[in-house]
Amino acid sequence: MTTAREIMHTGASCVQENETLMDAARRMSELDVGALPICGPDDRLHGIVTDRDIVVKCLAKGKDPHHMTAGLLAQGKPVTVDADADSEQVLRTMQEHRVRRVPVIDDHRLVGMISEADLARHLPEKQVGHFVEEVCR
Repeated sequence: MTTAREIMHTGASCVQENETLMDAARRMSELDVGALPICGPDDRLHGIVTDRDIVVKCLAKGKDPHHMTAGLLAQGKPVTVDADADSEQVLRTMQEHRVRRVPVIDDHRLVGMISEADLARHLPEKQVGHFVEEVCR
């Protein structure tokens, strides 16, 4: 059975809680990604910021991304999967929470991220198709 560790892309870059949304947006652009994990000073995952969050929760509300920090968007406990979770558990977690990206954790530390593109590269087309139907519903 395929595990999260085999599906994920490694080297997930965190944006620190105290960094601005402008910093996060620049890093997303440089890395060509749509989301970044938000980490605290303890290097533990505190949330995720997406490009959509920056637009909807900052820009559309007239707030300044040069001053608003990523930590302000880190609400609640982030949805994660364990690095040793099998692909069925990964899909189930993402479907239940209707998320398109999920951080992968090993021993309470961020070790990677799984996106829809990662699923498409590593899982059978039928599984990925069902996932997309469920999340987009």
